[in-house]
Amino acid sequence: MVLQAEEGLTTPPARVLVATAVPAERDAVARAFPGAAEEVPLPGGSVLRTAAGYDLLAAGVGPALAAASTAGALTAAALAHSPYGLVVCAGIGGGFQPEAPVGSLVVADAVTVADLGAETADGFLPVTELGFGTVTHRPPNSLARGVSEAIGARPGTILTVSTVTGTAARAAELRARHPHALAEGMEGFGVAEAAARHGVPVLEIRAVSNPVGPRDRASWRIGDALAALTEGFGKLAPALESWNTHDQ
Repeated sequence: MVLQAEEGLTTPPARVLVATAVPAERDAVARAFPGAAEEVPLPGGSVLRTAAGYDLLAAGVGPALAAASTAGALTAAALAHSPYGLVVCAGIGGGFQPEAPVGSLVVADAVTVADLGAETADGFLPVTELGFGTVTHRPPNSLARGVSEAIGARPGTILTVSTVTGTAARAAELRARHPHALAEGMEGFGVAEAAARHGVPVLEIRAVSNPVGPRDRASWRIGDALAALTEGFGKLAPALESWNTHDQ
C-alpha cells in the first residue's frame, strides 16, 4: 500500500535507502524532493530523511567503504524494526561512448565488479573462475525496466572499479570483457553486496559526467551530471509505487 505523506506527497511502497559516494551526490538527490530533509544520526554517521520517505546516505568512495557504510545503515534500520525494502546506489560516473553520452542516465540491469580476480599470462580471470565469490548482482527486472522508462535512462551493465579507467586501452579491455557495459562507478558492487547480505533488492543509477577512457578533467561535466541526477530522482517515485515487490 502506498501511504500519503504531508503536502500530498506519496511515499515509496517500502523504505528506500539511497547510497551515494559523496555529499554532493547525496545533496543532488535531495534536491529532487520538496521540503527540508531531516538529519538522522546513525552509529558512525547519519542519513538525510526526506519528506518523501527516502533516506539518503553519503556512504564514501570505493566499494569497501560503501559496503561498510551501507551495511551499517541496513543493520541500524533492522535493529530499529524498520528495515529497508530497497537500496539504490546513485551518483555520477563515467559512460562508455557513444552509448552513454555525457549528461545521460544509466540504470543497471547488472551490477558487476570489473577488477575482482587475478591477472594471468592469459588475461584477467574474475573471482568466480577462481572458484569462489560473486561478481554480479542483478536488480529485479521489473524494477530496472520501470525505472529506466520513468526517468528516461538506458538500461545496461554498470561496472564497479577500484581504479577509475584513465586510458583508451583500459576502456577497450573493459568493453571487450563486458560488452553490455554502459557506465562505471566505484561503489555499486559494494552497496549491492551489503544489500544482498540483508536480503534487500538493489538498484544502481548513474548520471554520466565524463567518457570512460583517457583522463581529461577539462571535459568533465560534473554539474550537468548532478543536475541530471536530480531530474531523474524527481521522476522516480511513480516507478517505485508501481513496482511489484514480489518480483524480487
